[in-house]
Amino acid sequence: MEDDEDSARAIPKWVELEYKHMQALAGPSSEVHFTHLSHSSCSTLEELFADTQDPKAAPGLAHHEGIIELLEKRGVPLDKVCLLDPKAKEALSPEDGDGRFSWFLFGGILGDDPPRDRTSDLRVLGFPHRHLGPVQMTTDTALGVTKLVVEDKVPLTDIKYIDFPTIVFNAKESVEMPFRYIANGTDPVLPPGMREHLHADLNQSFEF
Repeated sequence: MEDDEDSARAIPKWVELEYKHMQALAGPSSEVHFTHLSHSSCSTLEELFADTQDPKAAPGLAHHEGIIELLEKRGVPLDKVCLLDPKAKEALSPEDGDGRFSWFLFGGILGDDPPRDRTSDLRVLGFPHRHLGPVQMTTDTALGVTKLVVEDKVPLTDIKYIDFPTIVFNAKESVEMPFRYIANGTDPVLPPGMREHLHADLNQSFEF
């Protein structure tokens, strides 16, 4: 739900890493759609997805049109779409993966700190909605949690999380991530390459 502008602008590296991680987390039986993109962003993502085809990952599809137009084109009724909404009263449950929903919609730009409730622009459209708990997640984490609940039938409360982890690079360098992540033992599940990107970003030089 970024501003629809068509000026040439590079998609940040961390966004590329998260988007590719979303494809991997969703798996080959699903599709991951990115909607309401500027023409330039749409072209950039199409090139990214074409260059990173993985038979174990979900296809990534980029669309200039918004979600309502895409659903109409695909013949998907609104009541088959579950909006993941932090302000929903009901939590996502394994039963939500039993056929009542065929699409899961992640609104706004997840990952804002503090959250700006951009999901409100989608909430008013009348989608049924569920929440993933009280702590803000990155986009790829939200998708991964949804997949665990609705496909793998793991209750939301049984998933192990790490909140606000500190990524340590060495004795002098570290960075705190202000989000909730799925836990892999004592480590957060980050997109492949994200740790290296964060370290490089931390050490970037500035020219004036």
